Order: sequence, then C-alpha cells, then structure tokens
Amino acid sequence: MKLRKMVIIPGLLAYVVISSVAAATSTKEKVKYTNLKVLPKDISSKDLQDIMADDFEDGLGVTCGFCHANAKDGHGLDFASDEKPEKEIARAMMRMTLGINKKYFQVKHPNIGSNALTVTCTTCHKGEAFPDGDTALK
Repeated sequence: MKLRKMVIIPGLLAYVVISSVAAATSTKEKVKYTNLKVLPKDISSKDLQDIMADDFEDGLGVTCGFCHANAKDGHGLDFASDEKPEKEIARAMMRMTLGINKKYFQVKHPNIGSNALTVTCTTCHKGEAFPDGDTALK
C-alpha cells in the first residue's frame, strides 16, 4: 500500500503540473504586428527584437526612436507609424541587402536576421547611422 501511494502521488502531481503548464501556454496570445512590409507578418517577438537590436541598433549605432515616430499621446513610440522617412529608408535598405545576398551570394531564401546573410547593415554602416559620405539625413 505504501509503495502504491509513492507511485500515485508523484504521478498526480506531475499531471497537475503538466496540465497547468499546457493551459498557460495555450492561452498565451500571439502578438500581431501591424504595418510590416519587409519582415514576415507572423514574426515572433524574439526574432523581431533580435533583428532590431542586432541589425539596426548595433549595425547603425541607433535606438528605436531613430526610425520610429513618437506616439501621439506622448508615451513611447508608435511602431506602426510611417511618419519618419528613416523607416522607409530602412525598408529600402533591407530589400537591398536581401537582393544582394540572393543575387551575388546565392542565399536561396534570405531573411533579415539570418546567419546565412553575407551582407548586413553592419557591412556598410559599421555601427554608424550615416556611412562615410552619406549626409542626406544629417
């Protein structure tokens, strides 16, 4: 009888823990981003953050406010807004690097943030918002 309790009780505890984790994971809603024109519409929060931090912040030495406009209510940034021209320039640059990687380096399905990319923001920008000689937005 004692041996039976030692098997049943841990089994029940495991069932409760697994059920709780499954319930918590299934109710977690996926974030829906609006106004993505180059990045995949179903991109994960982690992948988006990695791209913004690694490719843009590190590659250009800028913060989010460089491309994203301030929110109308004065709190934070309006990530969906196209108000700042830098955002469309960033999109054009993403399309350009994807095209270069596909055409010249045979990256079959290039994605921004992929380790397969040979040409990235850092290739030209080297941590500077304006590469040598580019003063159009200064």
